[in-house]
Amino acid sequence: MSDPITDRELIEKIKKGDTASFTLLVNRHKNYALTIATRITLVREEAEEVAHDAFIKAYSSLHQFKQDAKFTTWFYRIVVNMAISRVRKKKLSTIDIDQSNYAGADNSSQEKFDARDRSQLIQDAMRQLSEDDRMLISLYYLEELDMEELSEISGFDKNNLKVKLFRARKRLGQILQKSRELESVIH
Repeated sequence: MSDPITDRELIEKIKKGDTASFTLLVNRHKNYALTIATRITLVREEAEEVAHDAFIKAYSSLHQFKQDAKFTTWFYRIVVNMAISRVRKKKLSTIDIDQSNYAGADNSSQEKFDARDRSQLIQDAMRQLSEDDRMLISLYYLEELDMEELSEISGFDKNNLKVKLFRARKRLGQILQKSRELESVIH
């Protein structure tokens, strides 16, 4: 049995007009692109649009892709940039009241957060971070990219990236601490 076709081989076929190869490339990377976009936009429908638009941009820009780089790094950078742009454009719109941290909180007593409550608390805290902070934390901790890949995708040099990641973690920790303090006051 032969080895599976590589991204580079697919790209060469796409450049020669093979649209079926582009379908294979999309199918290979669509889940990860959607995951990255969702972590940045925080809205599944928006993330789907970002991922779709990123594939279109990648297709039209394949002639700019340098074969000495990994396709995934190049492509995920497109996804990240498009997701951040989408979020920045949306900041001009109003905030949905249902997304506020403690909308509808009642006085019922809860002894401890279960895993679902902690997950929601973290999601709420992530929404309060800047797009860059959210991207760095998501890609490093949730997607488990190494510093090299994260540097290539984010465009930050490694030393600057370490500082930015440290500060993003610190801001997330402060938001979570405030949320815990508020929760203890409510209950």
